[in-house]
Amino acid sequence: MKTLTKEMQNAITPSMALDLLKEGNKRFVNNLKVNRNLLQQANETSDGQHPFAVILSCIDSRTSAELIFDQGLGDVFSVRIAGNIINEDILGSMEFGCKVAGSKIIVVLGHTKCGAVKGACDHVEMGNLTALLSKIQPAVYDEKTVTENRNSGNSEFVEKVASINVKRTVHAIMERSPILKEMIESGSIGIVGGIHDITTGEVRFYDDTLIINTPN
Repeated sequence: MKTLTKEMQNAITPSMALDLLKEGNKRFVNNLKVNRNLLQQANETSDGQHPFAVILSCIDSRTSAELIFDQGLGDVFSVRIAGNIINEDILGSMEFGCKVAGSKIIVVLGHTKCGAVKGACDHVEMGNLTALLSKIQPAVYDEKTVTENRNSGNSEFVEKVASINVKRTVHAIMERSPILKEMIESGSIGIVGGIHDITTGEVRFYDDTLIINTPN
């Protein structure tokens, strides 16, 4: 697998970027990862990097974006934080990844059985974690279909909250970053949300979060 160059990155459209991730995840699920010389890629990216995607995912040890999408060094910007939430530092990182470094798609990736989502469902308060979980709380309140056992012991409730949290984050990125919103609307980048099933390894993208416009 070739290391991405600026020319290769320029040739990738937002739609192609999503396809590259889907194909990579399919390889991961089928245990057919591409053979890469990572040391060679480290060498070839030493003078510059040209990732095609910015992936916001959880810190969960089972959700490494490079692994579950079968990508190599220099292929993706990986932003990781418990509960895949956003703040101004993460938004700034995304703006750098897309506006400055040329990435073509933003992915907000939640996962099943997420500890941060469970903590928010249980209204956990503990040190600095309290402020982080408060950013997931709106997704807990937005989930209206489950009326009983609205806590971490109810796996159906947890997964529904995780899904809502991803979709709220996709919306918040466009709402809070005029730079990224303009890039999405002009078609220079795309955005999508999805969920990684930690049992099967499969990533399911949400069609209702996908925005890939035709460039102006």
